[in-house]
Amino acid sequence: MKIVHDIKSLREFLQDKKNIGLVPTMGYLHEGHLSLVNEAKKISEHVVMSIFVNPLQFGPNEDFDRYPRDFDRDCQMAQDAGADVVFAPSVSEMYPDKSFTTVHVSSVTERLCGASRPGHFDGVATVVSKLFHIVQPTYAFFGLKDAQQVAVIQQMVNDLNFPVKIIPCPIIREKDGLALSSRNVYLSPEEREQALVLSQSLKEARRFIEEGERDIRAVINHIRSLIGSKPLAEIEYVEVLSYPSLQTLKRLEGRFIIALAVKFGKTRLIDNLIMSLQEVS
Repeated sequence: MKIVHDIKSLREFLQDKKNIGLVPTMGYLHEGHLSLVNEAKKISEHVVMSIFVNPLQFGPNEDFDRYPRDFDRDCQMAQDAGADVVFAPSVSEMYPDKSFTTVHVSSVTERLCGASRPGHFDGVATVVSKLFHIVQPTYAFFGLKDAQQVAVIQQMVNDLNFPVKIIPCPIIREKDGLALSSRNVYLSPEEREQALVLSQSLKEARRFIEEGERDIRAVINHIRSLIGSKPLAEIEYVEVLSYPSLQTLKRLEGRFIIALAVKFGKTRLIDNLIMSLQEVS
């Protein structure tokens, strides 16, 4: 596996390559990231994994400085998973000068994490746009744990005619249901135990809907009640929206997402369930 730190060297390495799969990450890899590599290997001849903790997508009071990093471990995991190249630029390599250009996607960024983290998705869209220009992938693979991010990137690709196919990949969970996240390492044992309520409440919501519930407020209240029973849980949002357009619904219909953001101590976790009524009819 090749490790590259600068854009010029990566472009030179990839210049004659076709059918490239890109797996963008911020590192501190887990099985969720590796599942993206596995999916990329199925349809790509060359798999590029980027490892870059992007400062543009962190707010002033967020965890950029303490975001977990272990580059040697990440490279070993990427190699074992079968990645061909790790692209790990420095901040100065990606942003050598003060930038006056950002990529802003409206509408799908205005709810959920976009509402509570102003500017976050501008940072995401900008760095992903740069990665697409640098790598020029045929496919790009993103996990659906951050389903809003997938929707934002797909909208950007559609609107700006990027010649890349976005491949959304399923959420990977621990055996007890906790969605894998690099931030899980922050959780104390008690916080981690209580965080299981997120996946449990989504399962309950699915059961509630399968039994015939169609009232969105009833579904949300049911979830909030379950999460609220955990004393360490601080709910940021519980929402039910159309997916991938992320528009308000009056009643359950079509394809929709049940999305959660909850803090346990200082650790903010997200989780979601995407489904349609066709699955239960």
